[in-house]
Amino acid sequence: MIDNLSVRRVGANEAAACVEALADVLIDCVEGGASVSFMLPISRERAVGFWRKVADDVASGERVLLIAEEGDGQIVGTVHLITAQPENQPHRADIAKMLVRRKARRRGVAQRLMAAVEHAAREEGKSVLVLDTVTGGDAERLYERSGWRRVGTVPNYALMPNGELCATTFFCKQL
Repeated sequence: MIDNLSVRRVGANEAAACVEALADVLIDCVEGGASVSFMLPISRERAVGFWRKVADDVASGERVLLIAEEGDGQIVGTVHLITAQPENQPHRADIAKMLVRRKARRRGVAQRLMAAVEHAAREEGKSVLVLDTVTGGDAERLYERSGWRRVGTVPNYALMPNGELCATTFFCKQL
């Protein structure tokens, strides 16, 4: 466990102020092999651009952004909840970009982020959550331990950052 770890929701202004630090987390994860929609080499410009879009979505109410910080204020993890859904799915949200810096892994950060994002989903009136992850990865075990239900696997769904094809497993959770 990380001493003095805090996990919290950030608003629009703070999300915009965290873009550079969140880009550091994204770059670290992609360089560590995480299949989270980005390929190697990942440029800082690309990572910053992604987080600026997320900050805009937080400002418009389409996403909820959570961060995990060490006692010194360094962001070591993040996750967001995509609340903007089609009109026939107002009760659903997607969990996206569960990212934990390599140096902070296996210390309870992801578990705390998942508990916090589920709490945020309840606050937003969401009762069905969906996420996907690389099949066979560490995240699968986290989601299963957290009460998520595996609903299927799609072979060759995405690419790893190095260009290799990977399967993706989909999970859901009823709140």
